Amino acid sequence: MRKPLRWALLAVVLAFFGLVLADSMGVFDDRPYFEVPHGNHTHYVPKDCDPPLSPGDAPTRPPGPGERINCQGQIVPE
Repeated sequence: MRKPLRWALLAVVLAFFGLVLADSMGVFDDRPYFEVPHGNHTHYVPKDCDPPLSPGDAPTRPPGPGERINCQGQIVPE
């Protein structure tokens, strides 16, 4: 009886750590930008640029409702 309980507990613990790892990698994050901490401020870098925008060229405030960050690092209306 103890062996199946041990396997079930191990499965629950592994599933929990898998979810924590996926969340830390941003799998469940649907925002169109990354937050990049930089000293005492944060840069907001868009995800869909090719070539990628440098964090130093990204704005330091998040886009508001109805706004987005373009690939030139400007916050523009949607």
